Amino acid sequence: MAKANLLLIEAFRTTAKNLRNGKPYEWGHMGNCNCGNLAQTLLNIDKKTIHEYALVGVGDWSEQVNDYCPTSGLQMDKMIFGLLEKGLSTDDLKNLEYLSDPFVLANLPQNTPPLKNNNREDVALYLETWAKILENCLLENIELPQNEGVLMFL
Repeated sequence: MAKANLLLIEAFRTTAKNLRNGKPYEWGHMGNCNCGNLAQTLLNIDKKTIHEYALVGVGDWSEQVNDYCPTSGLQMDKMIFGLLEKGLSTDDLKNLEYLSDPFVLANLPQNTPPLKNNNREDVALYLETWAKILENCLLENIELPQNEGVLMFL
């Protein structure tokens, strides 16, 4: 599971909002698919550039992540490295492309029908759910200072 941090939470929510508001989405396009849309948000890179980087390799995001090599010098691998630096793992990227992380799926709202990996609304829901999970992880780890019942107002 991704490392809980404010940057990822905001990127997940921004990407979900963009998708719900009609941002271009096409699962078969490496720059406009699930991972492509998140990469646009997190790395501030356009869909055309993402797609061009991906065409040098073979396969979809999941296959390219399987072939990821941080020292290859390929632009796609540099982009994947950039996503990993933000707190994602290679498994997170594979799961995002297919909306398949068991923990995210278990935390979807009750009675949610099975998600389709090539449906923009399902991608948005998946990202929103994932953001909430990460937010809860952050909140669980916040330790407030202990005081002795004295509140001071300045």
